[in-house]
Amino acid sequence: MSDETNETSEQPVGETAEAPASPAAGPVPDEVPSSSQAAGEDTSSAPPAGEAPEADASEAAEEPEPEPVAEEPKKEDKKDVIPGANLEPIAIEPDAPELSAEERARLEAEEEERANREAELAAADSDSPADRAPAKMESGARFLATGKRKSSIARVTLLPGDGKFSINGRELAEFFPRPLHQTMVKQPLTVSGYEGNVDVRVRVHGGGISGQAGAVRHGIARALTEVDAELRGDLKRRGFLTRDARVKERRKAGFKKARKKPQFSKR
Repeated sequence: MSDETNETSEQPVGETAEAPASPAAGPVPDEVPSSSQAAGEDTSSAPPAGEAPEADASEAAEEPEPEPVAEEPKKEDKKDVIPGANLEPIAIEPDAPELSAEERARLEAEEEERANREAELAAADSDSPADRAPAKMESGARFLATGKRKSSIARVTLLPGDGKFSINGRELAEFFPRPLHQTMVKQPLTVSGYEGNVDVRVRVHGGGISGQAGAVRHGIARALTEVDAELRGDLKRRGFLTRDARVKERRKAGFKKARKKPQFSKR
């Protein structure tokens, strides 16, 4: 036994015993059989890939189907209701176009002038004739005075008469067609009680129609103080003797108006 073991141990390491070739060994087929075929298993009964086995299908068929859950009734979607659809339509005026600065200033000036006229008319209505009788004037007497307003100058002459007006050779209604200006001119005579007792002759120039009316009123009030010095306090209290020198401010070089600057353009 020791000799046999020695022989086997002396066999070289790199050499291995060749397996006996099988008598039926032939050429190697192109397709190598799978491990299951090599093992001799029967694959005819195996289901094709991707299909569940019949046992699983039967088990799924035997399982009871879950009872359908009663779905809650869905709330009906409210239709989009436009608020105020049941109201009657109202005719809406189109938006007025935006006014420029010059138009806005002009409208403001007109509103201010209208307010001043209303205030003057209210003052004229409140003026009541004087209680005392007017002073007697000698025939041929003449009382001169100068009235001013803005850039208008009026030279007034009072004469004994029956209330006639002559302004630049024309009658009062012809020269001042607006009732406001006619009332303004007659205010000093109405307050002092001389309306209808004196004739008025006026030479006026410069300025506009409103400034000329103010100048005539100022000149008549000054002339009445020459006729009767006691009228001074009453006329001054109503503002007829005050020289109203307010005029429109002149335009400066580089400006649109008196103080309005041109708009800056970035581009």
